[in-house]
Amino acid sequence: MSNKNKKQRRFAKKLLNKYRLVILNEDTFEERISFKLTRLNVFVLISLLSIFLIVATTILIAFTPLREYIPGYSSTELKKRATELNYKTDSLQQVIAINEQYFSSIKKVLYGEVSTVDFNRDSIIEATKTEAKNINLTPIKEDSILRDKVKKEDKYNLFESAKLNSSFILFPPVKGTISQDYNAKERHYAVDIVTEKDTPVKATADGTVIFAEWTTEAGYVIILEHSQGLISVYKHNAFITKSQGDLVLAGEVIATTGNTGELTTGPHLHFELWSDGYPINPTNFIDFN
Repeated sequence: MSNKNKKQRRFAKKLLNKYRLVILNEDTFEERISFKLTRLNVFVLISLLSIFLIVATTILIAFTPLREYIPGYSSTELKKRATELNYKTDSLQQVIAINEQYFSSIKKVLYGEVSTVDFNRDSIIEATKTEAKNINLTPIKEDSILRDKVKKEDKYNLFESAKLNSSFILFPPVKGTISQDYNAKERHYAVDIVTEKDTPVKATADGTVIFAEWTTEAGYVIILEHSQGLISVYKHNAFITKSQGDLVLAGEVIATTGNTGELTTGPHLHFELWSDGYPINPTNFIDFN
């Protein structure tokens, strides 16, 4: 037990033994700086310096951009770009879904894979008139005040926009004899008009070309999208003069009649009309004779 105590005393004495650290001028042996040190002081100083270095390094890594240079940490710019790409990907997925629905509708128009709805033009007009009679169109006080205010503002408006107020008229794409009528029960959602080959096919109304390609069954096909949810389809053409995305006017030549495609027996035009995704009988609106 005494030996153990002696060793502890010797160890404590070694820790507390005083030493002098002297810095001398090598040429003149002049004492420049001197420090009184003990082993315990040196140990405490090194420990404190190590703790300070560890804390400083942690702060630099956690709160400064220097952490981006350490493997395993992602940069702020990279995170920002990843977030932007995530938003763009989500938007593109929505656009793709909308386009797929749109192309699916076009495919149904081409193959006639939809249910039919018979439209009676006279009954629709009569129903509209009946509904209008049941509506109270007497303006209220707030409406009259707003009308007077807008009227005064427009009185001195130099940039008054002009509005086109005309009825929607459909022109016959070709003139000829109808060889096969519209028949919803037989899924023939069109009229076949017999004409001479290379007869000009005209747009039935103002619109945009949304499809102009070759198909195996219908040959050269061109589809126009018009206002009021109307779509017109022209099949078995010999030649197409317009491309997808072109704007056309009513009566403008868009193709020439022919006998292309597998499902044809002679030169004619296969003409379809679709309203809001439903086929309608073109003869109810167009005179082909």
